[in-house]
Amino acid sequence: MSTESRKTTGIGQLSLVEHALCPLDPKLSLVKNLAFDCKYSYSDASGSRLSSNVSVFCPLGLSASDELYLWGMLALTLRQPDPKPSFYATPHWCLRQLQIINQSNKRGGRQYQQFADAMQRLSAITYMSDAFYDPVRQEHRKVRFHFLSYSLPADSDSSRAWHFQWDPLFFQMVVAVAGQFRFDLTIYRELDAASRRLFLFATKVLSRRSEVRALALEQVATDLLGFSPTLANFEAKAKVKKCIAKLVNLQVLSEGEIFRTSPGKFFVRLKRGAYFNTKFDLRGSLTPSDSPLFEPLVAIGFSDDSASLLIRRYQSDLLSEWIDITQAAIERFGLSYFHKSPMAFLVDSVSKASKGNRTAPDWWQEMRRAENRRHEMNEETRGVFSRIRQELFGADESDEVVEPSRTSTKGTLVSLADVLSAKSSSSL
Repeated sequence: MSTESRKTTGIGQLSLVEHALCPLDPKLSLVKNLAFDCKYSYSDASGSRLSSNVSVFCPLGLSASDELYLWGMLALTLRQPDPKPSFYATPHWCLRQLQIINQSNKRGGRQYQQFADAMQRLSAITYMSDAFYDPVRQEHRKVRFHFLSYSLPADSDSSRAWHFQWDPLFFQMVVAVAGQFRFDLTIYRELDAASRRLFLFATKVLSRRSEVRALALEQVATDLLGFSPTLANFEAKAKVKKCIAKLVNLQVLSEGEIFRTSPGKFFVRLKRGAYFNTKFDLRGSLTPSDSPLFEPLVAIGFSDDSASLLIRRYQSDLLSEWIDITQAAIERFGLSYFHKSPMAFLVDSVSKASKGNRTAPDWWQEMRRAENRRHEMNEETRGVFSRIRQELFGADESDEVVEPSRTSTKGTLVSLADVLSAKSSSSL
């Protein structure tokens, strides 16, 4: 496999790809305060088949295409020599690494806005399941977690890096050996949203077995791919067949079929293709120039060799912080802020900070707090989340109890209490 292909390896979380995260229909998935309910089957230690019930709360909605950024950003984080939940990178670097743009694309285009919108929606998500497989503890557990949060410059024209922070619980379950799998992001990008979900499911399951003999059609169409549960069987069959055909064409599947066992009962069979004969190298031979810190250092004024030396010498989170402070000072105060030069300031600061002799300046701390406040949930969203949390997990005296409406997966406004009543009784 080529180096370019290695750089676009995606990371999937094993339990998440068992089901859709949102409806495929953008008219439903992009409404605010969306709560998407689905389920998937799994086997317990004794081999019995059970179901995991899932709720995905999306205050800002969620597009099925946003999943590209979720899996891509996980891969970019884990490609680093010392992966940590805290990850600094410019949108330009992220989009180039994901091959969404190339070296010649300029800032401020359509792809940048799509990335920003997707990250905003992903950062607001709360994921809840009553039987999520925890690879660290090796058991199914009740969980609630977010995907990530971020802090970015208030000025959209700023060249400073964005600070991404993965939810600690989610990140722990991704980095665990039994919590992730790799896939070719290049193939993933070529597919439509429904075929992408089937591709990830097939990648997970068929890496360990030669075929999947029988999955209920309604489970595949609705819970796995995100099609409407109101589809007639002939419509669901046609849509799933299209997804299967695309994966057969890409050799992910050698074949796939939908067969009937009795009137109205249809099942899906999938067989492994030649795609699984390829071994993926997640990191390849990374160099300092592959680091998301390389371009910001060069932009500050360092030569390629000097930038590489700093990346090798200092921890990424410490170096990231002082790169951001230096860039923020340039944009806010100009070059007159520095006694000698931005390069000298950064080297002196990071050297002393690594020994515990320097901390970030107060003006930068306040600026970061102000930037973080810009992305806090508004009052309506906080109220909806508080109500969902109260009904699913029990009352919390600190919660502000409100009675908002909630958008169901069918796109109609209903009482939140009515929608969640069944889940409340299960003590998720």
